[in-house]
Amino acid sequence: MAAQPMSRVLRRVLTSSVRSCSSGAPVTQPRPGERSQPALEEPSRRRQFLREHAAPFSAFLTDGFGRQHSYLRISLTEKCNLRCQYCMPEEGVPLTPRADLLTTEEILTLARLFVKEGVDKIRLTGGEPLIRPDVVDIVARLHQLEGLRTIGITTNGINLARLLPPLQKAGLSAINISLDTLVPAKFEFIVRRKGFHKVMEGIHKAIELGYSPVKVNCVVMRGLNEDELLDFVAWTEGLPLDVRFIEYMPFDGNKWNFKKMVSYKEMLDTIQQQWPELEKLPEEESSTAKAFKIPGFQGQVSFITSMSEHFCGTCNRLRITADGNLKVCLFGNSEVSLRDHLRAGASEEEVLRIIGAAVGRKKRQHAGMFSISQMKNRPMILIGVTHQYVTTPPRHGWGPGGGAPAIRLRPRSCTSSGCSHPSPFLTRSSLY
Repeated sequence: MAAQPMSRVLRRVLTSSVRSCSSGAPVTQPRPGERSQPALEEPSRRRQFLREHAAPFSAFLTDGFGRQHSYLRISLTEKCNLRCQYCMPEEGVPLTPRADLLTTEEILTLARLFVKEGVDKIRLTGGEPLIRPDVVDIVARLHQLEGLRTIGITTNGINLARLLPPLQKAGLSAINISLDTLVPAKFEFIVRRKGFHKVMEGIHKAIELGYSPVKVNCVVMRGLNEDELLDFVAWTEGLPLDVRFIEYMPFDGNKWNFKKMVSYKEMLDTIQQQWPELEKLPEEESSTAKAFKIPGFQGQVSFITSMSEHFCGTCNRLRITADGNLKVCLFGNSEVSLRDHLRAGASEEEVLRIIGAAVGRKKRQHAGMFSISQMKNRPMILIGVTHQYVTTPPRHGWGPGGGAPAIRLRPRSCTSSGCSHPSPFLTRSSLY
């Protein structure tokens, strides 16, 4: 059932902040004759203390429909080391000037503030986050934040095998890897680069280091890769993978139309014809995915149904773009620059009020697939969402050497308010 708007009384309660110590635990005084509680030195004991003595969830991160936003996605960069056909031209696109991007200290300042207010999961995205030189240091410093339980990253996997050991040591706890095909020639056609085997090496390195499940994100596009659904499912038989099939979504400039989208129901029907014993798993709270498992398989498959069955009613996500803008809804065109307020010397309380005002304006749900396809939004490379141009496969199939000439995509002017970037090209990591 959809969340109901709050009463005026409840709204008034939520708009008066409940303060706590910097760890997020309530400040208490010992009773007369009672010894002060010793310092909790072990991280596990500190986490247990936080769970048992947690303060009420922050009013600043609670919207008008009672949704508590405990999951923050931070884009570390707009750059990417691939040139996907559906994402950007081979020569790349002009990006935000470096001086306008968040510095490492600004990223950590905002992360610390959000965690203090109740965020317990942060995912690092891009662009391609693993091309940022200080990504390991950022993970290590995030890991020191009291109350942060999960640090995830979404990557194209090219640099994963090399960087994962130090990332794991730094505190990385979850991995999503983007992969739209299991055919090497088709991979090169889509991304205009070699690297399929590097991605596979990264996936196996994650399994080797004990990540389970390793999530693999696959955007399913009619005419490009919907014929590989069963191959992806079969892949989970012997490996602890969670292959997540994602409905193709409309964004500014990606020529979306309904015919290109393969719906969740259609994908599920195709899989059940091959494996009728497919079982639905219980849904986790605030999860975006509907999970299924074939008995006897190590891994599982999931469906992200943003278009056909949206999950707005339980959305707990906020996004910070690489240039420091807060987006409360991926499909909305409303955002506020936290970077500008930080650089203007705003206090913590002032920044929190700005965040709270933005969260308070979040709508009950997005406008629907057809309305979204007509909306004006910032160029999606600045958010990092997969830009889903559907390209034409080569005539002679995907056999060895069966590549195809690169398809040139002509840039179109960005029509977002206040933006001078030339095209709505984007990378894929920050949505998933």
